[in-house]
Amino acid sequence: MTEIKIEEKVMDKFERPLISLRISITNRCNVKCFYCHHDGIVPQNYEMTSNEMQRIVKVAKEIGIEKIRLSGGEPLIRDDIVDIVTKISSVGFRDISLTTNGVLLGKYAEQLYNAGLTRVNVSFDTLNPETYKRITKRDYMELAKNGVERAVKAGLNPVKVNMVVMKGINDSEIWDMFQFCKDTGAILQLIELLKTENCQESEFFDEYHFDMGELEDELSKISNRVKTRRFMQDRKKYFVNGGEIEIVRPMDNTEFCKNCTRLRITPDGKIKPCLLRNDNLVDLIEPMRRGFSDEELKKVFLKAIENREPYFTDKC
Repeated sequence: MTEIKIEEKVMDKFERPLISLRISITNRCNVKCFYCHHDGIVPQNYEMTSNEMQRIVKVAKEIGIEKIRLSGGEPLIRDDIVDIVTKISSVGFRDISLTTNGVLLGKYAEQLYNAGLTRVNVSFDTLNPETYKRITKRDYMELAKNGVERAVKAGLNPVKVNMVVMKGINDSEIWDMFQFCKDTGAILQLIELLKTENCQESEFFDEYHFDMGELEDELSKISNRVKTRRFMQDRKKYFVNGGEIEIVRPMDNTEFCKNCTRLRITPDGKIKPCLLRNDNLVDLIEPMRRGFSDEELKKVFLKAIENREPYFTDKC
């Protein structure tokens, strides 16, 4: 597969290349995490079909998209998830990944690998059954843990465990989770809570936000090596005694936006140019269902790219 050079890619007006496309294939979920932003549920008949997603990624590839990530809601809740991955894989991308809570991953890991899935991120915040039930309102911790282990054994690489760190809830478990990931062959990815303009969510942030600063200072001292990921918001990856820890800190606002190379598709088929905005979405599925050609759909993508601008700037 010939890879398009960065300088040859479609750029937005802030000279950020478009490299990846994140497709939210459902808003439905089988857990109820109390920090989740997806509190609205889109009925199943509003979701895109596997054929529609295949066509979307074909057009996306023509504008230079190299990487696809499937997310939700919980993507594995869709009965046709293996078919979705198979059809997207047939288009030919260098990377196809999926974000899941891991509850159904033990069931699907090998099938997804065989269908063409490259890697997986598992949202898994705790190894304590009571804490897991407090966070998710479900008693699925062992299923999620097994999902991580089965994904590694199936050959998905890398398998990353996304741990949202919350003060007073699971911040004391960071090193236990690191040891689990190290023993399993997974990578630990620590997620810092993101503050939004919603007043209710601001109160949640104030109560549970865990500042990663001191932890990063500690990791800098004990790491064998530190790597900065340029096109992943300049996030740091720390190599510690044979294991890996990545820190995702969206509070590094200007860096988070400056290095953004991703477009998103909502479950009902709208292009979302910015993670933190909902006022500039561009409908893609409606023109597709009206019979737009691939060239016309490409123009819809370019319109969405024109709408991209940093949410955070140095003037904030």
